[in-house]
Amino acid sequence: MSQQYTMEKEEIYSKVMRAGRRTYFFDVRETKAGDYYLTITESKKFTNDDGSFHYKKHKIYLYKEDFADFKDNLEEMINYILDEKGEEVISERHQKDYKKEDHGEDAIEATETSNFTDVDFDDI
Repeated sequence: MSQQYTMEKEEIYSKVMRAGRRTYFFDVRETKAGDYYLTITESKKFTNDDGSFHYKKHKIYLYKEDFADFKDNLEEMINYILDEKGEEVISERHQKDYKKEDHGEDAIEATETSNFTDVDFDDI
């Protein structure tokens, strides 16, 4: 367990959002000074070759002084995507077996973004 994780207190208020193989946890926590902050955790389930599974988690800590800017930037990015591409999901680009050879150069962008480094966190 990381030092920072063990210092976190219980959640004050929590919500869970499931999205396919991903689960998002929104947790209000309390600082040592008694103020509140938000953690957003993405948990993604992976299946091992032997059929067992494990989770990879990514966590964002968001403090009150950053709420307004974070919200403004998130809204701007969401609006940009919806204005440019609409609300329709282009599902075949999200499939694991989607290949550039089968679908042309547009597939490069979809596959390149999946090469991020995963960071393991202890289970919540």
